[in-house]
Amino acid sequence: MIKAVIFDLDGTLLDREASVNIFLEKQYERLHAWVSMIEKPIFIKRFNELEKNGYVWKEEVYRQMIDEFSFSGCTTDMLVDDYTDHFQESCIPYPGLHSTLHSLRASGYKLGMITNGLEIVQSRSIRGLGIETFFDEILISAKEGCAKPDKEIFIRALNRLEVDSEEAVYIGDHAEKDIKAAQAAGMKAVWKKHSRSENVQADAEIDQLGELISILGQWKLLADPAVR
Repeated sequence: MIKAVIFDLDGTLLDREASVNIFLEKQYERLHAWVSMIEKPIFIKRFNELEKNGYVWKEEVYRQMIDEFSFSGCTTDMLVDDYTDHFQESCIPYPGLHSTLHSLRASGYKLGMITNGLEIVQSRSIRGLGIETFFDEILISAKEGCAKPDKEIFIRALNRLEVDSEEAVYIGDHAEKDIKAAQAAGMKAVWKKHSRSENVQADAEIDQLGELISILGQWKLLADPAVR
């Protein structure tokens, strides 16, 4: 029977695409004096192309943008520091985030999170969503010294939540780093679907976070018919 529900952050709880675009709109305005040689839509489009949905470090993204567009007087550190300081102000949750977490807590599930990234950025994003108090354990790769898809970070989460792998489910949006990795650690995995085409072999799929409640209910019935 499932006792713990563990989430990914970006693309699962945080609407990363919407959040990044809102942030870039604001960043362009804040730093207009240094980046005004290109139009805002070009600034946003090129960042997204280079960053590849968060899988390229911001230092490399901004360094290349400075080289390409010759931002006068603007440094990589300046742009990265602005991202670190202000991204949390633009964090957009997926619909149903808070109500789903409330329901899971009320149902007695332990809640965990495993997210790849820098501690300062991910911690601020979690606070920006206003969800830090829902979670019993939050593991951030930079702090842990290991990252998804390494099985170790999943095992650490299970140990800290004091559950066995078959008593936990992981919800994420990435086929390799979330779904396959969680299953390799012995957990069930639920895919939070998105527009990118991927071949995902998950135990279940959801479009909206609220759908998770009914899936857990169905699994509970299968595990213990006496609850009917």
